[in-house]
Amino acid sequence: MDIDQLRTFDRIARDLSFTKAAARLNVTQATVSMRMRVLEDFLGVQLFTRGRKVALTDQGMTFLPYARRILSSVQEGREAMRRVERGRITVASLRSMVTPLISESLLRFQERHREVDVIVREGHHNHVTAMLHDRVAELGIIAWPNLDPLVPEIYPIVVMREPVPLVLAPHLAAKLPANPRLADVLDVAPRVISLRWWQGDPEGATALVRRAQTSVEIPTGPARRLALAGEGLGFFVRSTVRQEIARGELVEIAPRDFTPLHRDIAIVALSKSAFERAMVRDFAREVAREAAALGTIIEDRLDA
Repeated sequence: MDIDQLRTFDRIARDLSFTKAAARLNVTQATVSMRMRVLEDFLGVQLFTRGRKVALTDQGMTFLPYARRILSSVQEGREAMRRVERGRITVASLRSMVTPLISESLLRFQERHREVDVIVREGHHNHVTAMLHDRVAELGIIAWPNLDPLVPEIYPIVVMREPVPLVLAPHLAAKLPANPRLADVLDVAPRVISLRWWQGDPEGATALVRRAQTSVEIPTGPARRLALAGEGLGFFVRSTVRQEIARGELVEIAPRDFTPLHRDIAIVALSKSAFERAMVRDFAREVAREAAALGTIIEDRLDA
């Protein structure tokens, strides 16, 4: 079985015609027929019914998605090799950090390195660490400290601390007394909108949920909509609600008896040696620049 046979099989399945497939592949019909005979002999099944009309057999229908997956993987491999020749950086990031940390960083980086391809993948923490472990990505942006046993020795080059403020809709915030206590806040907003910003929730967040009359744990988008609608008290990393706060659509609340929450984010790699590549270090520096504007840098090894 080879790629030409799989490509021919896929083409016939699309056109349901050996003649049309031969024309599109720029080979003779005899070549198309020979490739299919060899492939069917290898698989030990008949892939098509022949006659006035060509149709996939049940075995052909079953094999088709696997053949296409192989062809897709080969194409991805070719693209990956092409990028290596040009220069490539692959970054895996927490979904919540792609816009605030990577978007502007990428543009500035490619102004200086137009020949370098940058690939950004996003996901939850365990998805990011899995991509680092499998060497799909060279750089990662994850919650810190890392508790994932898959990559216990991961190397942080920059760690940023970002506030996680409590927020309310303005009409609820207006009901609070000056310098409120947490009990005052929970009186006007008995529902707490809980989000998993951490690998392990800090005590302050779990205590807040315990004290609430009711709570809901949902993804960021729906959680933001609930908070905007005045349906509860939310705690969001500031980067996800800074525009709403700036427009006055949400109000930060700081109860005098509640310790403010924060989340630490790290720019990481599997080992320190990853940052020996000049382009990787340069990209990390651009991300660190955005991180410094977003929160407080509490660890910086870029120049170590």
